[in-house]
Amino acid sequence: MARSSAIACATASRNWAENSQHSYGMPLPETITMRFTEEDAGYVTVRPVVKQTFRLAELADMVVSVTGKNVSRVQQIFRAGTVVYNGYRYWWDGFAGDENEITGVLALFPDDDPSRLFHPAQVTSITLEIGGGTQRSLVDVARREASAKKLFHKRSPWEILLKAAQDSTPRYERYSHAERADVYRVHLSSEIAASLLKQVLDVSPRALQKKLTARQPPAAMLFFVPRKNSVGAESPP
Repeated sequence: MARSSAIACATASRNWAENSQHSYGMPLPETITMRFTEEDAGYVTVRPVVKQTFRLAELADMVVSVTGKNVSRVQQIFRAGTVVYNGYRYWWDGFAGDENEITGVLALFPDDDPSRLFHPAQVTSITLEIGGGTQRSLVDVARREASAKKLFHKRSPWEILLKAAQDSTPRYERYSHAERADVYRVHLSSEIAASLLKQVLDVSPRALQKKLTARQPPAAMLFFVPRKNSVGAESPP
């Protein structure tokens, strides 16, 4: 899912920082001097390093996107002073925060909410889950890339994928901090999965066909519904 800029972070995130200071009076740093560069899978690169001052909320959002609301892991990363987020490595002078302070920070982020009903029209992304265990792979399909109808076909790939949610009601699974969305799951029988994949391939544009060709039928589908008003930091362009 596309992001615009780590430097121009969301207004909601800035409000989060201001409100949290009044609510908790935390001694954690209000701002952090950050450096970041593109992560090249461990290879040595000569890519430029950018230096920028981030608010605590902006750093916390990136870390939570990686760890979830796990107090000990967030505490560890704050202290370690480095995190990889959306293809970029960020680092800073590590700082300590006790468990109560970190818990206060995390309280402002969304929790799982199984009471939220599934609404197909609000889905913005679907993930096909193929295989299991060490053979498990995920294929992401965004609404924008699957909504166009092929010439002489009545339905788009997106409409066919959403049909699976009509045939079997998805169950709530979790809130994804990385995607800022609630996630719903549907399990598929081998027969239904094979038929679904064939139907989607038949009506898919070339780019989507390339993504799905030679894939095994999915064992399950994950539907992502963005949570309104959730805060979030952005990543570099």
